[in-house]
Amino acid sequence: MSITKVQKILIVEDDRTLSHLYQTKLEKTGYQVAIALDGEEGLKQIADFKPDAILLDIIIPKIDGFSVLERLKEEPGTKDIPVILLTNLGQDEDVEKGKALGADDYLIKSNFTPTEIVKKLEEVISNKKSK
Repeated sequence: MSITKVQKILIVEDDRTLSHLYQTKLEKTGYQVAIALDGEEGLKQIADFKPDAILLDIIIPKIDGFSVLERLKEEPGTKDIPVILLTNLGQDEDVEKGKALGADDYLIKSNFTPTEIVKKLEEVISNKKSK
């Protein structure tokens, strides 16, 4: 059984080097990718780009990732979009907060290669589709 690729991924990450690294990896895997460098732009991109899944950093300018996630999950049109928090915050309370707000997964950037992040993203998307 082959899994249909998700078409659009939004990366909300203020580190341009990292966001382009993830973008390159995702595009090579067959995804269409958009990047937002802060939370405000992220919310605008969600409305305009209508991503199928989101990689979301927590420590970003203007509106932090937790607030973006909270707003996303409050809206009927966006609450079902899979979100992976991709951050350097590894404290248990941050992980618990992310999960409580509705994140599908919580990854510590330094613990995962871009290839592993793509694999996790595909798992989350696949699980979302099978529900």
